[in-house]
Amino acid sequence: MAIQLTQSLPAFQKAYKVRGAGDASLETSVSVPEPKDDQLLVRVVAVGLNPHDWKSLDMSPMPGATWGCDFSGEVVKTGSGLAKNFRVGDRVAGATPGNNWEDPTTGAFAEYVVAPCALVYKIPESMGFEEAATLGVGMLTIGLTLYHAMKLPLPHAPVENPQYVLVYGGGTATGTLAIQALRLSGMIPLTTCSPSRFDQVKALGAKEAWDYHSPSCGSDIRAYTDDKLVYALDCITDTGSMKVCYAAIGSGGGQYVALDQFPIRGHTRRNVKPDWVITWTLLGKPVHWKKPYRRDARPKDKAFGDKWIPMSQNLLDSGDIKTHSIEVSDDGLAGILAGVDRLRKGTTGGKKLIYRINQPLAV
Repeated sequence: MAIQLTQSLPAFQKAYKVRGAGDASLETSVSVPEPKDDQLLVRVVAVGLNPHDWKSLDMSPMPGATWGCDFSGEVVKTGSGLAKNFRVGDRVAGATPGNNWEDPTTGAFAEYVVAPCALVYKIPESMGFEEAATLGVGMLTIGLTLYHAMKLPLPHAPVENPQYVLVYGGGTATGTLAIQALRLSGMIPLTTCSPSRFDQVKALGAKEAWDYHSPSCGSDIRAYTDDKLVYALDCITDTGSMKVCYAAIGSGGGQYVALDQFPIRGHTRRNVKPDWVITWTLLGKPVHWKKPYRRDARPKDKAFGDKWIPMSQNLLDSGDIKTHSIEVSDDGLAGILAGVDRLRKGTTGGKKLIYRINQPLAV
């Protein structure tokens, strides 16, 4: 039996619905969804924008689906099954698969969102809703890339042989989280970013940083690591970033993991194993998007996610992880289209764009 707030919930809400390629509209009479057994219904306080939002909308739109992934808010209703670890009134943040062909009710760019419990965190008392809205996709992604795909030592695990790990794009929201996680894992994080962010990424734990604009960036990193770099996480994923990563990886080869489909022409070395991840495989269900985003169910990804969520919750609760710098807007849902367009054009100034949607109920 589902549990909800004693006050009545509205029957309808405002929410962004996907209409076609690059096209989403803010509709005012969208039904407030009912949470399934393994879901929470959350009254959204803030949402965060991701490159994934515009890329999925432009490249694999699902007309009729609700748009958006990252959110924070308050639980107002729980499903009757796997939601037992959450209570009505909990402050939560996480990710939900927006632009979802199988379930058009999921999607964070709305006044109320249904989210799978497997992708939701409880917000630490010391963290505000705005900061928490940066975490969902990013925290899940660093787990999937660093600890599932690369098989690196988990945070706080004993490490006998620390290794260099390159994070291309250390100035991004995911890069910020990856650098900190690698430091907690006893690895030696290296990164690329704009020179103006060198001090910032080093304060987070990066051993050294390079200007990605430099034509010798890749070879400089290889020289610094004495030709021993094995692991590269690409938070940008284009021909330029892939070229630098491949140049930086040592002559013995290594592993390259991207956050999006990498350009095939960028795979120029047989002794480098390339891979890229989609966060939603953590749910253990097929991803029925258009190629190249379509994925079969990956039970091993779900099994990893079931372990990673409580582990990363502990990292948040202990204050071991700091959130990325943010730019907060009070334009609400109406401002999201302009924000997503800024992401497309790369004019966010390296900050995570956050939009306040509702005032929190809890005082």
